[in-house]
This record gives sequence, C-alpha cells and structure tokens, in this order.
Amino acid sequence: QVQLEESGGGLVQPGGSLRLSCAASGSIFSINVMGWYRQAPGQQRELVATITSAGRANYADSVKGQFTISRDNAKNTVYLQMNTLKPEDTAVYYCNANIRKRNDGPTYLYWGQGTQVTVSS
Repeated sequence: QVQLEESGGGLVQPGGSLRLSCAASGSIFSINVMGWYRQAPGQQRELVATITSAGRANYADSVKGQFTISRDNAKNTVYLQMNTLKPEDTAVYYCNANIRKRNDGPTYLYWGQGTQVTVSS
C-alpha cells in the first residue's frame, strides 16, 4: 500500500506565497520522478512541475520563475514553493510519484488526493 499525502494549500491574497508538501509512505523501494499538477474548475489537469530523483526540475512555461519544485529523498517528500501568486493560480493541486515497490519490480504512478489553493483578495 502506497499513499501520497499533500498539505499546505489554503487561501492567500494575490502576491502572496504558499508552500505545498507531498509525502509518500508505505511499501516503497525507490521513487523516480515526482511532480505537481493542477486542475482549475472546468479545465483539464495540467502539468506544473516535475523533478527527478537526481534533482533535475522541469516547469510549465506558465510558472517558470514563479514556482520552485524540490524534494527530500530521505523523507520521500516533494515540495512546491509558490510565490507571487495570482488569481489564475487558483486550482486543486495534485502531486504524483513514480514508485518502485521492490528492487526488481515495475514502477507505478500514484496520485495524491489534491489540495485546494485559492488566490483571492
């Protein structure tokens, strides 16, 4: 059993900051890529950022220079630092992770339950 638990969402004023966390727990041998996605009302889920186990990050053009993804491999946790937030950043933010449960096993993609981020005055 593997679970991803997100935290850190909430209501913030435009220009403010939030830091999201996503911790993976359970039967985990290794984690490859971890990522953040978001889904605004009436829209499709979209990529925000991903990061490899070596720390290589990739960002959607819309958040480059505004958001920073990082991870702590020892804690199986990925973070998303969001600065200068705008109303259009309002969405449910989901984390995911490619997890290998044993040394010779396949990787599986797991998703968290999502955390709401609302940017409004």
